[in-house]
Amino acid sequence: MKEARTTGHISRGPRRGPHHTALAVLWACALLLTGCAAGPPGQRMGHGPAEPPGTTATTVPPGLAGHYRQKLRWTPCAEQPSFQCTTLRAPLDYARPEAGDIFLAATRKKATGTGARHIGSLLFNPGGPGEPAITSLWSFAGAFSPAVRASYDLVAVDPRGVGSSTPVNCGDDTAGTPAAVRRPRGPGGPDENGPDKNGPDANGPDFAAADKAARETATACERGAGRLLPHVGTLDSARDLELVRALLGDERLHYLGFSYGSYLGASYAGLFPSRAGRMVLDGAVDPTLDGVHSLLGQARGYQIAWDSFAADCAARPACPVGRSAAEAGPALDALVDALDRAPLRQGKDVVVDGDSLISAVTTALMAPAWEKLRAALREVRTGDTTTVQELGGAFEDSGFSGDAYVAITCLSGSLGARATPAQARAALPEFVRTSPRFGRYFADQLSTCAHWPVPADQPAGPITAPGAPPILVVGTTRDPATPYTEARALARLLSSGRLLTYDGDGHTAYLRSVGCVDDAVDGYLTRGQLPPAGTVCT
Repeated sequence: MKEARTTGHISRGPRRGPHHTALAVLWACALLLTGCAAGPPGQRMGHGPAEPPGTTATTVPPGLAGHYRQKLRWTPCAEQPSFQCTTLRAPLDYARPEAGDIFLAATRKKATGTGARHIGSLLFNPGGPGEPAITSLWSFAGAFSPAVRASYDLVAVDPRGVGSSTPVNCGDDTAGTPAAVRRPRGPGGPDENGPDKNGPDANGPDFAAADKAARETATACERGAGRLLPHVGTLDSARDLELVRALLGDERLHYLGFSYGSYLGASYAGLFPSRAGRMVLDGAVDPTLDGVHSLLGQARGYQIAWDSFAADCAARPACPVGRSAAEAGPALDALVDALDRAPLRQGKDVVVDGDSLISAVTTALMAPAWEKLRAALREVRTGDTTTVQELGGAFEDSGFSGDAYVAITCLSGSLGARATPAQARAALPEFVRTSPRFGRYFADQLSTCAHWPVPADQPAGPITAPGAPPILVVGTTRDPATPYTEARALARLLSSGRLLTYDGDGHTAYLRSVGCVDDAVDGYLTRGQLPPAGTVCT
């Protein structure tokens, strides 16, 4: 297996967040979906096209003339002077532009080519939701090939609610990392006095605690950001992309989206198919899945990724989880249990328990960073938590917002989970059967949106984007966070979808030094040349 560098794309996985798991959100808006927020005049709900037949790329939606007449004023970015920055106004509510505006922050790196070599702007989104796009582009602009940098102005917009755009801020009481919601096991066995005694697994999630945390998060966000909450969903961010396209002066939107960014890009193509340009969706999300099957798929994806790592580790000398793939899973379970019984303490403030180790494992599987994972597992056996802490803190400096993550996720029927404790408890056995190592961690995310004060505005359902130009979907066969089955599904759904497969490990494939993938994507972005149908890169 080739060790690939980490690009920093955020994905879906069992990370903790404010009042609840930070990625505790990809499951069940479908359970309690009560309706869809209204769209702009003449716009269909959900994934349907927003543009009436015959609409041209220069048509201004009713009531938005002032927004479309803005002039972008680009100036050198204070933190990155080699990039330009600007701010623009967008309507808080596209259905009621008179309700006021929010602000969107954007950055760009001007193309190195001119004249015929310059195609236009390439909008970049690294994933999330909740991950700033601006700082991600600053970090990774240099990874693009000279041909892409010559052809495009690289542009990133922090989505509404995120980063330097008008943020979702639920208040200081949502900050930090909460205690784990799994029921602890002490030296004497399961804690029989825990608040959730009815789970099918003595070491399973404490669903009552998870539900309480979800309620606290919802209450804090409604109090701190209530006016913004109905208007930070993926569909509104897609409408923002259309506004940005027009202000940039591009006839079509050329776009590169990773992970959640693929969902945002597909949503844009569904709303504005005739305005889509060359679009690449890497680490794709299947928009037809409800939250249950989305989380279940991820649990399966992480299990597949762990099994791939374990087989590789077992073939190496001194593998820290055994001499065979069959030994690896129980060895990991034993390490997690040992840390739950006796957490390792590093200084006054750092406590490394079983959840800390699982967080490090999932981060390493996503990267993929197998050498670091072997080191982490080896070190923790001796009481050293250096690499576990390094992996577990991979997102701390990224600007990721747990508040924005939950707010955006809970507006999507394909991403948000709204299970009651009883429903989550009933689903647990299937999660554990599907993923013995990680199933319970994903199951404890089932109630994240259960008390969210705003109904989802984007139901789970197919996105076909009829009439759109070819859309290149990239899938990795052992991607833990957005399983390969989702990339195949999206490519089939899109009327002009073309699937590019990377037979490999880790989350997403482009810009990870996989030559075949990079060449194929670059060829499409710069020449409009799709890879042949059925192309598989290794």
